[in-house]
Amino acid sequence: MSINNAVDVTRELFIWLSHQRWYVSPWSPEYAQSPAHIDSMETDIALTWSNVGVAALLLGINVALSLWLRLGMASSIAVAALRCIGQLTMLGILLKQIFATGNPVYIFGMTAVLGVLAASEVTYWRAKRRFPGMFGGTFAAIMGSALLVALFGNAYALNMSPAYTAVKFIPTIGMLFGNCMIGVSIGTGSVMDALDVHRARAEAMLCFGASRWEVVRPVVVDALRNALLPTITNMGITGLISIPGVMTGWILAGADVLQAARYQQIILFMISASTASSTLLSVLFCAFVLVDSVPSLRLDRLIETNPQPRIESRMPSRASSRIALLRSGCRPKSELIQSAFHM
Repeated sequence: MSINNAVDVTRELFIWLSHQRWYVSPWSPEYAQSPAHIDSMETDIALTWSNVGVAALLLGINVALSLWLRLGMASSIAVAALRCIGQLTMLGILLKQIFATGNPVYIFGMTAVLGVLAASEVTYWRAKRRFPGMFGGTFAAIMGSALLVALFGNAYALNMSPAYTAVKFIPTIGMLFGNCMIGVSIGTGSVMDALDVHRARAEAMLCFGASRWEVVRPVVVDALRNALLPTITNMGITGLISIPGVMTGWILAGADVLQAARYQQIILFMISASTASSTLLSVLFCAFVLVDSVPSLRLDRLIETNPQPRIESRMPSRASSRIALLRSGCRPKSELIQSAFHM
C-alpha cells in the first residue's frame, strides 16, 4: 500500500511540474506583460546604460580622495563598482525570468539560495568565532523565521494570492534575510563574548548547582537586547530624517505616496518580527551548545574564524607577581600568616 501511495504522489508531482512554466522568451508577449516589465514601462523616463555611466562618474570623488590622502582604496572602489554592476545586472535578468514564469520551484529555490548565503555570511564571514553546527542552526533560524513571516505578511497584510507571488515575495524575503542576518550575527556574538568574559561567574553558578537555563538566561536576555536594539531604533526614527528604502522605491515607481507609506510600515513590522524570532532561536542554540546538558561550560567548542598568531610571553618575575597581587587587592599568603601571628 505504501508503494502505491508513493507512486501516486510521484505521478501527481510529475503532472504538477509538467504544467509549470520553466522559461519565457524575452521576445514573447508574456514576457512583455510581466509585472516587472509593466512597472518599468510606467516610469516617466526609461533608464539606459548611459544613465548608469553618468552616475558612475560620481565615484571619481571617492577615487580622488583616495589618491589625494593616499588611502590605497582606489582599486577597491573600482572592483566594488564593477561587482555592483555585474551582480545587480545578473540578479535583474534572473528575477525577470522568475517573474515572467511565476514557477514556485524557481521562487522557493531562490529563497533557499538566499537563505544559504545569509547563513554562510553570518557563520564564516561576520563571526569572529564559531562553534560546531553553527551554520545549520543559523540557516534553520533565519530560513524558518523569514519564510513564515513572509508568507503570513504577503497573504494577510499585502493581500497577495498566492502568498508566494514572485513580484512581492522575493523582494520581501530578501529584506527579511538581510535584517535577520544582522540580528543573528549580533546575538550569537554577544553570547560567545559574554560566556567567555564571564567564564568564572558561569562556572561558579554551575558549581553551586545552577541549572542549564539559570546559567544561560541572563546571557540570552542581554544578547537579545543588543541584537534587537538596532531594529527597534530604526523603526522608531523612520520617517523623521530620511525616506525609507521601500517607500522611496514605490514613490520613484510612480505609486501613491500614502500607499507607499503603508507598504513601508508593513515591511518594517515584518522585519521586526522575523528578526526577533530568528535571533531568539539562534541565541538559544548558541547558548545551549556552549553550556551542555551535564551542565558544564564548553568554551572549548569555540573555533576562531581568523586565528591570530599568539605571542609567547615570558614567566612573570616575583616583583611583577607581587605588583599584580597588590593591584588586584589580594594579599600574599606570607603576609596573611604574619598578620595572623600579630593579632
